[in-house]
Amino acid sequence: MLGHELTAMHGLDHAQTLAIVLPALWNEKRDAKREKLLQYAERVWNITEGSDDQRIDAAIAATRQFFEQMGVPTRLSDYGLDGSSIPALLAKLEEHGMTKLGEPSGYHPGRQPPYLRGCTLSAPRLIHPLLTLNKRRGEVFYYRF
Repeated sequence: MLGHELTAMHGLDHAQTLAIVLPALWNEKRDAKREKLLQYAERVWNITEGSDDQRIDAAIAATRQFFEQMGVPTRLSDYGLDGSSIPALLAKLEEHGMTKLGEPSGYHPGRQPPYLRGCTLSAPRLIHPLLTLNKRRGEVFYYRF
């Protein structure tokens, strides 16, 4: 629902809101989603080496890099937005009755979800060394592992 409110308030499309929220959400929920993130790291990105935390970090970084390579920025600041719009976004979620959706440990009225901080902060651009992304012939991307 955060994506819907970002669209309504700032005109961002679904791909843009997904690229903003997903990596930050996974980073914040990494302990609760540990096994699924490790599966994702191995099955999607072929990341099999390193500690659990290193593999999760690499998978999240590869996901962020994938969006960036597709031309979809992954931070609110990439769209000229900062954290100042978050309280209004949360107020809209409450106004529209969208506070009971999602995971049990998700949004609670009156409390900002911690992962929203990750939507605004910049971080170094990382990618797993086994992954290469090559852009060829316009918008066609080829992936090699």
